[in-house]
Amino acid sequence: MEAEISAYEKVQQELEQKHMGKWVLFHDQRLVAVYDSFDAAANDAVRQFGRGPYLIRQVGAPPLTLPASVVFGLSYG
Repeated sequence: MEAEISAYEKVQQELEQKHMGKWVLFHDQRLVAVYDSFDAAANDAVRQFGRGPYLIRQVGAPPLTLPASVVFGLSYG
């Protein structure tokens, strides 16, 4: 997960200029896509990558850390 966070931080300034408030998905240290909602990002992440690891973050928001039990307890259909 640290690699995904680092990849986000490298392009954070550009993302904040172009996509403030949107949701981004990072996987394998690359930006996969930009989404209008967390649900859209999460559904696409699960569809493409299963349980991950991947990073979903709202551009401009402070980082949020969830315990693994919460993260893996979520169910997206």
